[in-house]
Amino acid sequence: MDLGLQKKLAARILKTSVSKIKFDVTSLSQIKDAITSSDVKSLIRKKIIAKKDINLQSRVRARKILVQKRKGRRKGSGSRKGSKNSRNPIKTQWIRRVRVQREFLRLLHDKKIIDSKIYKEMYLKSKGGFFRSRRHLKMYMKEHELIKHGAQ
Repeated sequence: MDLGLQKKLAARILKTSVSKIKFDVTSLSQIKDAITSSDVKSLIRKKIIAKKDINLQSRVRARKILVQKRKGRRKGSGSRKGSKNSRNPIKTQWIRRVRVQREFLRLLHDKKIIDSKIYKEMYLKSKGGFFRSRRHLKMYMKEHELIKHGAQ
């Protein structure tokens, strides 16, 4: 029993591919008798001919991978596209570093641990990229005895 014509008609009516047309197995004789598009339309209305679900691709594996990624997995060198700089730009690193140093200097100045002259000097050094980190700034200040005694 060849139902190719009916499938083609149904596909044209439902605006889909022939492979996505589904027939009700119990009503095959009725489908065979349908040779015009109006016949096929009536069978579609009776739900004897239907359109298969659109998504035939499972997302189970994709969801599993997403869970792993949220845990911080799958970040090895094989998964990376782009340079180290494109993933964590040098400018962004710079901004983070300088903001932390400035915040630290502001805190010391507000607590009167350093005076305005030292604050300004350290601020400009920080701006010039002299310090690698907050820790380096702190170490430099201790070595050069810029922190007032009794504090820290």
